[in-house]
Amino acid sequence: MTLSEPGKATALPRGSRSSRVRAIWLGATLAFLAFLCALSVAIGTRDVSFLDILGGLSGRKDTIAEAAVAVRIPRTLLALTCGAALGLSGAIMQGVTRNPLADPGILGVNMGASLAVVIGIVWLDIASAQAFIITAVAGAGASAVFVYVVGSLGRGGATPLKLALAGAATSVAFSSLVIAVVLPRSDIAGGVRSWQIGGVGGATFERIETVLPFLAAGSIISLLSARKLNSLALGDELAAGLGENVVLARAVASLGAILLCGAATAVCGPIGFVGLVVPHLSRLLVGVDNRWLLPFSALGGACLLISADIVGRMVARPSELDVGIVTALVGAPFFIWIVRRQRVREL
Repeated sequence: MTLSEPGKATALPRGSRSSRVRAIWLGATLAFLAFLCALSVAIGTRDVSFLDILGGLSGRKDTIAEAAVAVRIPRTLLALTCGAALGLSGAIMQGVTRNPLADPGILGVNMGASLAVVIGIVWLDIASAQAFIITAVAGAGASAVFVYVVGSLGRGGATPLKLALAGAATSVAFSSLVIAVVLPRSDIAGGVRSWQIGGVGGATFERIETVLPFLAAGSIISLLSARKLNSLALGDELAAGLGENVVLARAVASLGAILLCGAATAVCGPIGFVGLVVPHLSRLLVGVDNRWLLPFSALGGACLLISADIVGRMVARPSELDVGIVTALVGAPFFIWIVRRQRVREL
């Protein structure tokens, strides 16, 4: 362990990487993300030329191709911001719980946000985008607390296996409740089912502007928690011995993850597995130091969600697959691999 000042743990003994290697990966990831953004604007049900792309980027909609480009731009931005939010929230949850299976979907946080939104629509008649986001964040927070309390019951406290089981059971239960709440309302059932799959279609700049403050606040809180997560990774007793308030550190980091997950779910639906896959891949590139892992997880989440959107448009042309379906196809085998490889041990 390397200490930069008394009582502050800033580096971990496992999975370290040199700053040069990390900088190389950072540049490569940013270049790949820029390439994916350009590809997302160019690819769709209608082929567009370079001049059409330039026209769409400048705001012109004189032709159908330029109008198509203008629609793809906010869609790409929404996939970028929400993908980054889900990747970052997954890394935070894995760090807070020291659980390699932690993910907003697996721990039931996404479905808690979904249930809260559906209840708000059906029983409280919420309609504004801001009300959707606040309701989703509240539901995500309540679900996270519920899963942690259930997973903490019994001998041994909140072990990774118990948290994963509690989250899976909660997710199934909340999914059934969503169906029960929506079933009598045939007028909104179709829209809710489509939203539950998870997608970035129909994105507008207004939706992005509404959700951006919540994502920005969650990102700032999460990134500022990186040093404390490094301490928590050493174990609660050692972290407390180094001067960390373990309970406060976990609560603040969890707040950031809940803001990110709830806001992203409100605008895109409960997209799963992004927060599971991306942090593990990021650890292979930059190690376990959260000061690097958290930003890389955000970039990786953006890359994964934009890639899933591009694949969804290409494989089902002239129709498309929602990103929630594509990420599930990628994430489910990855989840099985992690279970077999990690044997559900702590990070």
